[in-house]
Amino acid sequence: MKFSIVIPTYNRRDTLEQVLPSIAKQDYPVDDFEILLSDSGSTDGTLDMEQTSGIPNLRVITGENRGRSGARNRGVVEAKGEIILFTDADIIATPNLLSQHAKYHEKYGNCAVIGCEVRVDTIEEYERVKGQTENLRTLHPPTKKRLTWLYFLTGNASIRREELIKAGLFDESFTGYGHEDLELGYRIQKAGIPIYYNKDAVNYHWHPVEFEEECERRFLAGISTVRFYNKHKDPQIKMNLGWNPFNMLWQSLLKKDGTVVRWFKNNSKTSNFCKEAAYQYYWVSGIKEGMKTL
Repeated sequence: MKFSIVIPTYNRRDTLEQVLPSIAKQDYPVDDFEILLSDSGSTDGTLDMEQTSGIPNLRVITGENRGRSGARNRGVVEAKGEIILFTDADIIATPNLLSQHAKYHEKYGNCAVIGCEVRVDTIEEYERVKGQTENLRTLHPPTKKRLTWLYFLTGNASIRREELIKAGLFDESFTGYGHEDLELGYRIQKAGIPIYYNKDAVNYHWHPVEFEEECERRFLAGISTVRFYNKHKDPQIKMNLGWNPFNMLWQSLLKKDGTVVRWFKNNSKTSNFCKEAAYQYYWVSGIKEGMKTL
């Protein structure tokens, strides 16, 4: 078997009912790929999907909730395919997603491939923009052919299973939000495996995030930034993730729930500057918390 598509999930049956059919309908030989739904103890009926979805090459595997890293690792261990393609329970695939990943693996040999991930907030937006990538909210620079670990995002990424195991899989100490995929990408790149970008391997990330939720995510990502740096002690990690004296000094001038921070938050809906400034405040706050606790 060529591909194992690994999807970590926890109580996401509602989105999976849209996502799984899109992955099943690939223009790739159905006998040459499997879909592994790696569940972390869902209680919403996700475990029944293997019998009820009608998708013959779907396997649902389950285990204790060890976070997204643990779920992905469980999928890699159980996989039968030569190449692992990572995606998520809220990401809708295009019909040629697998064939485009296969194209680059055949062209470049032993490598990692990152596809084009487009953000959409609703199914209606997805229906409106599917088939397009120009001027949309993509996560990667469209003109790039080679990427660094900074873009190793596992919503649309593939690599040989053997290389994942050599690299040590995902670090399950990243229990909060963020950077478990970048940290694995860092190790993969250090092992000499090139990371290529295929803009034609497209999927659509259907996950609207409210402002307050994103603030919390940025805070947790700040903690993960410290964990990432502490593990490798590479100044390039700090530089690439924006952890620098200027950002730390700027944030130190702001008081938690002070006038300026409240102003940023209150104006976040109408001002992109205020929204990004609030996100930056929470991210640096997470770094400071990580420096105290890790």
